[in-house]
Amino acid sequence: MTTEEVLANVLKALEEIRPFLNSDGGDISLVEIEDDKHVKVRLEGACTSCSVNQMTLKAGVETTIKKYAPQIETVINVL
Repeated sequence: MTTEEVLANVLKALEEIRPFLNSDGGDISLVEIEDDKHVKVRLEGACTSCSVNQMTLKAGVETTIKKYAPQIETVINVL
């Protein structure tokens, strides 16, 4: 998968996740993708203070991104 395809697939994954986050007053944005393997995102709005945001990141965000781009190894939230 090319760098452009990885980016497109990660963005598709974020678009799939966004409505669920929006329904709770939150959002997500892509910060960067390093070496086509490591994704940095920023949880926004209500997601920044949510007590389960790490669970959301792993169970929801990371799982969905890996569905679209299986070569992604890590997904981390940056402040």
